[in-house]
Amino acid sequence: MSYQVLARKWRPQRFDDVIGQEPVTRTLRNALSSGRLAHAFVFAGPRGAGKTTTARILAKALNCIKGPTAEPCGVCDACQEIAQGRDIDVMEIDAASHTGIDNIREVVIAGLSIAPVRDRYKIFIIDEVHQLSQQSFNALLKSIEEPPSHVIFMMATTELHKIPDTIQSRSQVFEFRTIAVRAIVKQLRMIATAEGLEVPDSALTLVARAAEGSMRDSQSALDQVMAFAGQTITVDDVATVLGLVGRDLLFELIEAVVSEDGPRAFVAADRAVEGGHDLRLVCRELSTVVRDMMVLSVDPGRADESGLAEEEIAKLSELSRQFSREDLMRAFDLLAKAETDIRNASQPRYYFEMALLRWMHQRKLVPLSELMEQMGSAGGARLSAPASVPAAARPTISRPTAPSAGPSTPAPSHSRTVAPSTAAPSHSRTPAPSPSGDTVGPGQLKDAFLAEVRAGKAFFYNTVVAQAQRIEVAVDTITFAFLPNHRALREQFDTARAWLETTAERVAGRKVTVTAVQAAAPANEPVAAPAAPEKPSAARDLRAEALSSSAVQAMLEVFPAEISDVEEM
Repeated sequence: MSYQVLARKWRPQRFDDVIGQEPVTRTLRNALSSGRLAHAFVFAGPRGAGKTTTARILAKALNCIKGPTAEPCGVCDACQEIAQGRDIDVMEIDAASHTGIDNIREVVIAGLSIAPVRDRYKIFIIDEVHQLSQQSFNALLKSIEEPPSHVIFMMATTELHKIPDTIQSRSQVFEFRTIAVRAIVKQLRMIATAEGLEVPDSALTLVARAAEGSMRDSQSALDQVMAFAGQTITVDDVATVLGLVGRDLLFELIEAVVSEDGPRAFVAADRAVEGGHDLRLVCRELSTVVRDMMVLSVDPGRADESGLAEEEIAKLSELSRQFSREDLMRAFDLLAKAETDIRNASQPRYYFEMALLRWMHQRKLVPLSELMEQMGSAGGARLSAPASVPAAARPTISRPTAPSAGPSTPAPSHSRTVAPSTAAPSHSRTPAPSPSGDTVGPGQLKDAFLAEVRAGKAFFYNTVVAQAQRIEVAVDTITFAFLPNHRALREQFDTARAWLETTAERVAGRKVTVTAVQAAAPANEPVAAPAAPEKPSAARDLRAEALSSSAVQAMLEVFPAEISDVEEM
């Protein structure tokens, strides 16, 4: 066969032709020009980045009839034979098939003392050198440390960490980078023009991104697409041949999420399944699109560096405006988790569809900062509770207490109920009207008073009023009983006493005195001996610290909740 694949046909023959490795090629050119050339090199980096190609170019530069030179002529016998891999003085060794020490002794060590047949240097290019055995590295070590003046070693590897430090320290190590998408697209465009292909930039971009930084992989992929589509190539052709998810399908899925259209999302999921796509790959491609949207949202100026076609950048920019950055970050995490779940799922489609629905519902979440801003603009008013749960409802906490002797009718001694029987108004400060039209009786005073306190100071209600052991209401008196260890609550209560009495007077339509007393300790709680000083309770201190936190106060102001327990994390 006379056909030569693109990866071989367009293999770089000069340092200037090597794409994306400027630090490496510049260093080698300068070393050749100045004569400061090492005797051993290690070229490390990902596959298809140009390691072995650079080794061949360096070998040509050393053995060219005009060399050593940074610009080999490419026409002399040495240059042509090295480019074709048949130069007798440049030996290319595949370490994967020559791993043993006997191979190294026979192929490398035995030939060190033999002078070059024709060329200036005897060069050993060892590919995938990390696959040599430890004994082979040990045998090679002395030769690399003090080789004959006519011998140069060039070693290529994709796993630098597997090469012993003793080898690396005796060599010059050059690390190759993955090649940028834009650089690959530019090279593919040059090849496409030379080959007479009609292909849009969006299709070349898809090929370049699928190559994941490997120039050789991108050229092999383009060769494969050419065999499928001929001289005219479309984006769909590339997606079909490489098994990629079409961009139109990805955008359809995202648009279904934006419009919160579940049926549309299911139809798009059907397309993915019927098209034979691996749903893990679909999630991965969606993650890539979400990442691109985030980049355009954070820094629109990076659009030119993304390597994407202009029409695709415009589409991504339009979609990114439909999401907040928080939405995109949550979506990225959700898709990553979905990809993991699908890997072990017996029904991958179900997990994929549920991930799409979760993505839709995640967009309905309101950020806490936005809720706080809404509450601030509403004058600090609390969000109303769901209709099915009364706003003033509070759980009843059973606590056995000693009977209380007093003029007023005591609440049952086995429970503490501080919540009113009816829902508190969300914003109104107007007390409920009394049946007689002028004053409120004791039975109604308690409920109306607590509702007004909660509506006026939700945080104070949750942290102080709701913690009272019991509340007793007489005609002109409201008494709160706190346990002996609730001194901090008593102090906060006393600070707000004037406001409480004003509120009670407004509700009752007459002067009402609000007081706080110390309730008896429950019978099942041991009481410390009078002579022993009271030791501070760590739990009580932790609770007081939590209640004094501004973040906790803000949460209680916004949400209808009560702190039931505090634990140290």
